[in-house]
Amino acid sequence: MATRHDDEQLTRALVGPVVSSAHLANSSLPALSELEFAMTMASHAFQRWIVRCTTAADGPALSPLEVLIVHLVNHRERPKTLADICLVLNIEDTHLANYAIKKLAGHGLVKSGRHGKEKTVAITEAGTKLCMRYREIREALVVNAARQLGHDPQEISRLAGLLRALSGAYDQAARGAASL
Repeated sequence: MATRHDDEQLTRALVGPVVSSAHLANSSLPALSELEFAMTMASHAFQRWIVRCTTAADGPALSPLEVLIVHLVNHRERPKTLADICLVLNIEDTHLANYAIKKLAGHGLVKSGRHGKEKTVAITEAGTKLCMRYREIREALVVNAARQLGHDPQEISRLAGLLRALSGAYDQAARGAASL
């Protein structure tokens, strides 16, 4: 019986690496182009998923950034500062995060507060309820599907670590490109 690895090798032999930009794959590390294309596809699919899952959880129409922020603010049930939110989500433009927070507050999902001189953002009861319903739907649709496909949790964690490490390489490269 053929394994998924065998299928991937056959595809590679017949059509080459799956990339969106052959001119970029023609480099000393063509596998990076494959990864970039996979990240692009995964990013768009993930953003589409989180927006639709939020709607299915009876949430308002939110952008992907707003969904990420409401879940982060709910994380560990502790208020977050704008700087915390931007740091954790790797958001460069604080205006985007600030606008998203204002929209979330308008929907009653988060509320503003203060810790000393710093403005904070905390989850509301409605925000917590939305996050918990989202979690139920995620468990039923994504987690169960990943388990049925037999994805190894340790491999998923290893891949997550690789992607975090590569994000640092891309951030460093962006700083380098900005100085050219």
